[in-house]
Amino acid sequence: MDSTSSEPRTPLASTAAEGLKIVIVGGFGVGKTTMVRAVSEIRPLSTEETMTQAGLGVDNTSAVDGKTTTTVAFDFGRISLDEKMVLYLFGAPGQERFWFVWDRLFAGTLGAVVLVDTRRLEDSWYAIDRLEHHGTPFIVARNNFPGSTHSIDDVRDALSLPADVPLVDCDARDRASAKRALIALVDHLYALSTAREAVPS
Repeated sequence: MDSTSSEPRTPLASTAAEGLKIVIVGGFGVGKTTMVRAVSEIRPLSTEETMTQAGLGVDNTSAVDGKTTTTVAFDFGRISLDEKMVLYLFGAPGQERFWFVWDRLFAGTLGAVVLVDTRRLEDSWYAIDRLEHHGTPFIVARNNFPGSTHSIDDVRDALSLPADVPLVDCDARDRASAKRALIALVDHLYALSTAREAVPS
């Protein structure tokens, strides 16, 4: 972070008592960095770098025309949901050559948002597979790109999502919309925790 920045700092509230680590995953160019930037109450830590000739033939940019940067490690931001609960957000890199970072990002994660572009749903399969492998609860957020035509039901069918996995609409550029997706994840985590507590030991 640039220490000379004139942006006001947002201190963590003294009443904050519970921090939740959340990871935002998905395919290349699906909007993960944008989502972290939209909702973070602090200036996000970003590891975006300019794409170079070295990535030609390695990174598939055919579906993200005009994209000139890429996340090479992760993005980090913070959002306070209320006086006590704080989300620490990690945006995972989307390119296949950086997927080795994911397993480490998942460590200590309570849940994840799988951000999807309905024009490239197949790019979401790996993220869902890794989350299921780790036993990490997740929701799926359909990022509303221009030209998206698939309905929510179409997305659920295409990804073979179980009925108990929430699927929500999201505009990753819009703070309120992105925040609603994160709240949907928190609600999902709470419901899972409550269900486990209700099971007799």
